[in-house]
Amino acid sequence: MRVLLIFVDGVGLGEPHPTHNPFCAADLPTLTALAGGQVWTQDATHQQSERALFIPTDATFNVAGRPQSGTGQAAIVTGRNVPRIIGGHYGPKPDEATRAIIREGNLFIDTVNAGKSAALLEAYPPAWHHVIRRGKRLPSSYQLAAGSAGLRFFGEDDLRAGRALSGDWTGAGWHSELGYEDTPIITPYEAGQKLVALAREYDFAFFSHWLTDVVGHRGTLPQAVDLLVKLDAVMCGVLDAWDDTQGVVILTSDHGNIEAINHKNHTRNAVPTVVIGAEKSRFERVRDLSDIAPVIRDLLLHDQ
Repeated sequence: MRVLLIFVDGVGLGEPHPTHNPFCAADLPTLTALAGGQVWTQDATHQQSERALFIPTDATFNVAGRPQSGTGQAAIVTGRNVPRIIGGHYGPKPDEATRAIIREGNLFIDTVNAGKSAALLEAYPPAWHHVIRRGKRLPSSYQLAAGSAGLRFFGEDDLRAGRALSGDWTGAGWHSELGYEDTPIITPYEAGQKLVALAREYDFAFFSHWLTDVVGHRGTLPQAVDLLVKLDAVMCGVLDAWDDTQGVVILTSDHGNIEAINHKNHTRNAVPTVVIGAEKSRFERVRDLSDIAPVIRDLLLHDQ
């Protein structure tokens, strides 16, 4: 049994207004199909199709305030109600209390301790590795979870060799933002297929796409539409490559943001959770973000 968890930062189910919700302004045939023919808005309901389960998922944990990345991501990777435990939402990076919870146990640690393989599939540039090693920058919650399991963070050599993917899916950002000329650039569809190929090398694979949150905070509606169209093509590639009998693909987020491009802040909207694979019905019990990890643990560690 293999699990591929695709984490897309800052994606919620917002009001169905095409003037400020890019999900209503974009043509997203794959994402719509994954939701049983529904547009990804607050009107979308729990649906199960032949290949996918779509669950509007609570990211607030009934805790006041706007959900934040530090605690939301920690809940995804630990299966614990982190905002309730620490007394509020916190982010973007995990605070000391959240870091302690992550180090106590998470999906990466559990997988490795069970003698199975795990990986964080994003490639990070040299500058990121440098500041993390020097302690000049805190890792995100999912990065801390992977590091606490002793996993290696991939870099530019892994990107060139095809052992990891760029966080923007295609690798174009390594050229436009980082000045590289020799790293690969692929299409979003190819990125989806590559993601599946990489995930086949591990029992548990995690990939993070964080540009959705960046655009939600700073971007325009056309930029958000363009980004979601790329995500749609990525998921088309994933669907075409994934063997449903060998495991599950899970797509989820930590909080809303990009679905309300008009106000640039996180939202309290539900987030989408999509599960693809023959075992998708096992996730029917998911109601909030802390419900995802226990099902993954059952699939990875208890099913033989």
